[in-house]
Amino acid sequence: MNPTSANTVSAKQYWVVVPAAGMGARMGSDIPKQYLRLGAKTIIEQTLERLLKIPSLCGIVVTVAATDLRWRELPVSRHPLIHTVAGGSERAHSVLNGLEYLQKELQPEDWVLVHDAARPCITLANIASLCGQLENDPVGGILAIQVKDTLKQVETGKDIARTLDRRGLWHAQTPQLFRYQLLRDCLQQTLARNENITDEASALELCGYRPKVIEGREDNIKITRPEDLLLADFILQHQEK
Repeated sequence: MNPTSANTVSAKQYWVVVPAAGMGARMGSDIPKQYLRLGAKTIIEQTLERLLKIPSLCGIVVTVAATDLRWRELPVSRHPLIHTVAGGSERAHSVLNGLEYLQKELQPEDWVLVHDAARPCITLANIASLCGQLENDPVGGILAIQVKDTLKQVETGKDIARTLDRRGLWHAQTPQLFRYQLLRDCLQQTLARNENITDEASALELCGYRPKVIEGREDNIKITRPEDLLLADFILQHQEK
């Protein structure tokens, strides 16, 4: 089976929120990383084209910076299933803005996927696995992969303080899938408390919930550094084969 295809997808309908208001400073570029070229298109176009193939998709809410002039230049921004919302100063603010936009579209127990704009190599089979395994879960969960490398804790300077036990540690990925009202409430509460929210799952964790981990794929990489572009290009070509 083509790795980009879904084996089984729930009959339930899904909305996706894609936060894309950041700059991606680690790329060392003078334009936001989502607009860098990856193959024949930009990173965000590659990502959205994958998400638009979800069979049970209702729509995608893309949150962009208020000063972003590049987004509207992309043909995909005018796709009938794509909606544009102003993002916020941090990822959590952008995601919450997207959820607020969906207030009239969703019931409290409906599902919402949140996916990084800079993860263009996500496969439909992986999304189907996430949605299928969490279909009856009251909270939701995330795609993730187990940590394989030895982890070092480094303190001031570059001195190794200790080696960490990697058992039970996972690298979080996206999409992350949660019940609409629960995710919205947890983001509102944690932002009001000025807590450190690194992803959607962390907001739920800080509110006392325990999201599930669904095993993802190593090739679902997030583009954060220049060398990641070459790797993502290779992965996309391999997946298309």
